[in-house]
This record gives sequence, structure tokens and C-alpha cells, in this order.
Amino acid sequence: MAVAEIRPVAGTRYQPARRSPIVWALLDAMVLARRSILETTRIPELIVFVAIQPIMFVLLFRYVFGGAIQVPGGNYVNYLMPGIFVQTVAFGGVTTAIGLTQDLQRGIIDRFHSLPMSSSAVLTGRTIADLARNLFTVVIMLIVGFIVGFRPGGTVFEFLLGILVLMGVSFAFSWISAFIGLMVRSAEAAQSGGFIWLFPLTFASSAFVPVATMPSWLQTFARHNPVSVLADSLRGLFHVNPALTTADTRGALIQSLLWIVGILVVFIPISVFRYRRTTAR
Repeated sequence: MAVAEIRPVAGTRYQPARRSPIVWALLDAMVLARRSILETTRIPELIVFVAIQPIMFVLLFRYVFGGAIQVPGGNYVNYLMPGIFVQTVAFGGVTTAIGLTQDLQRGIIDRFHSLPMSSSAVLTGRTIADLARNLFTVVIMLIVGFIVGFRPGGTVFEFLLGILVLMGVSFAFSWISAFIGLMVRSAEAAQSGGFIWLFPLTFASSAFVPVATMPSWLQTFARHNPVSVLADSLRGLFHVNPALTTADTRGALIQSLLWIVGILVVFIPISVFRYRRTTAR
């Protein structure tokens, strides 16, 4: 049986399907995110160390300092865990800075720059990968929290909304770290620069103790600190702070979303701009 041969029409040529630049940027970012995630899975000790640090904070504040700290409702572990969640994703974002700096040092960024890919894909892929890693860490912290007595209330929707807000925080803080990673020249400097601003932001907040227990001159800063706002919004959504009314929770949630959007609006453009300047040298 003869098989008909299909020939292209004269004067025509194959053209790949056209996609918008945004679609191409997202596809490139997902490819690079997969690369970063696979790189992490090949270093299991990194995953262990990332999880150990927040677990140590939970045990330290729960069993060493917890007895001396008075909180609304009297259940310190319920008050503590939302703050630990925010601290975990904030500190986890530092890996973005370290990873970008290492890629720059090893010349991997230069290889990416020579490929026909979106200039923002390298940064977006890295932040998406760190978002996935932080989600994994939060799941571990939830398990640890349940073991030490954390019992969230409310509805399933409120709980999932709290996790979604937490992931938004993770994504936003990763972009701050991405900018820091592009500003320094070594992984050591990226690690130091990534943590140095997080410590006062985290500990001068309501993450671990009520703002009312702080000196009056510090309360103003702590009350408007994004970490405080984010931790309070989680406490309201998880129904673990009896002192928070529905209006308080709604206000904290709105402020949290404004902080997340504000950070992304500022740091995505300047990080992409810095990346282009760095790779153009």
C-alpha cells in the first residue's frame, strides 16, 4: 500500500507558536525553579539545617522562656507559633541571596545570560524555588507545633488563608534577599547582609512577646513592624489570640497584604534592574 508523501507548500516555512513575553518569562522561570529545587534535593543536609533552626526557636521559647511570658489567653504556644511561622519564612528567604551570589561567583548567571531567556526568569525562578522550600519548612513547623501543643481554631478556609498569606510573605521577603544577593560579591556577605536587618525586625515585634510588654519608645516601631502585623493577622485567622477582635484581624490582614504588595512593587523592579546591570558588565 502506497503511503502519500506530505510536502510543504512552496514558499512557506515552519514557524513556532508565538507566545507573549510574559508567558515565555513564566516558562523560563519554572524551568529555573525546577533546577533550584533539584539542586536542593541533592543536598539533603541543607534541608535538615533549614528545618532545625526554627525547631530550636520553638523549643527555646516554648520550654525556656515561655513560663516567664504572659500573653492574652494564657496559652503561650498558641501565641508563639504564628510568630515562628513568620520568622521561618523571613529567615528562609536568605537562601535566595546566597544562591544568587553563588551562581554569580561560579559563572552560571553568565551562562544563563547568553541564552535566549527572559532577564527576570533567573530571579523569579530562584524565588519560586525558595517559596516551595519554605512551604516544606512550614509544614514541618506545623507538625512540630502540634507536638508541643499548638491548636489553631477557626475554619479550614481561615487556616488556608493564613498559609496563603504566609507564602505571600515568603515570596516578598525572597525578593528583598534577591536584591541583597545581587549587591554583594560573596556568599558570606550575602548571608550576613541577609540576616542583619531581619534580627531587629523579628525580635522587636510581637512575634515572641506582646508589644505592650516593651518599653514605650519601642512600642511604636514594634506595633507598625511588618512582622508584628503579619504575626497578628495569622493569630486572628488561626483564632489563637482571644484579645483580637474580628475588626483587629481584618485590619491586620489588610495591612499584611499592603506590606506584601508594597515589597513586591518596590523590590521586583529594582532587583531586575540590578540583575541587568550585573550581567551587562
